[in-house]
Amino acid sequence: MLDYPALAAVASVVREGSFERAAERLGVTPSAVSQRVRALEERLGSIVIVRGQPCLPTDLGRKLCAHVDMVQLLEADLVPALSFADGRTEKPVTLKLAVNSDSIATWFPQAAAKFSHATGYLLEFIIEDEAHTADRLRSGEVIAAVSDDPGAVQGCKTVELGSLQYLACCSPEFAERHFSKGVTVEALQNAPCLRFERRDGLQARWVRENFKVELDAPMHWVPSSIGFLNFGLSGLGWGMHPAMIAEAKIAEGQLIELAPGHPLDVKLYWTVTRLHASALRTFTEAVRSVAKETLI
Repeated sequence: MLDYPALAAVASVVREGSFERAAERLGVTPSAVSQRVRALEERLGSIVIVRGQPCLPTDLGRKLCAHVDMVQLLEADLVPALSFADGRTEKPVTLKLAVNSDSIATWFPQAAAKFSHATGYLLEFIIEDEAHTADRLRSGEVIAAVSDDPGAVQGCKTVELGSLQYLACCSPEFAERHFSKGVTVEALQNAPCLRFERRDGLQARWVRENFKVELDAPMHWVPSSIGFLNFGLSGLGWGMHPAMIAEAKIAEGQLIELAPGHPLDVKLYWTVTRLHASALRTFTEAVRSVAKETLI
């Protein structure tokens, strides 16, 4: 059998990033946390935490943390049927999710709030490109993910949610400087473009689908949804903005759409661990309900 106090120590160190903060979280001394982790590593014959600033899990450490999360979910369903003589209450369970930044900036907060209000659970997010969030689930780092990957993930179920629509936009001033003669292939290859990060392929995909060429333009790297919008408004470059955000700015005259009538729809999926825990069913219902109301 696994030593669950030791597993809790490992999970806390990984979540908090240090033995000291984990000790504060668990209400014990840093020495006690270190002893628990070291004893587990000796028993398993393998390192589970790479010591550093911050402390990081090994592959085995990630799997153990995922196991702890699943056990907490299952135990939470038992709490109503249990009574403790000392009157203590269980700490809220924290679920770890991988979600793309644009979903966080648009529709997903409503689903998260709906779930949290219904269950009292806490949430921890890993922000990742929608093409790679499912990889976080495959590695065992998270218990659910919003992704654009419809592929099967072992031990999980996938639900189609709908599409998050994007519009190619820039400021009026930027359009005057770079697209005064229209949105042509030549203009697109010379106009500075915004890119969220190196795995963000939305701008290149839109150009490929609408102009049949590969985008090779100057790039500004902006790894922030709010920053991406603000830099677009300031005239730094053009980029693909979620329609939920861009449409209001277009109506106000702060942004213009480069090619009206040519949006880019990114299909999204909810992939969640097949664990018989009521919280996961509640979360899935909340996500599907909000997605039905907000996505294409």
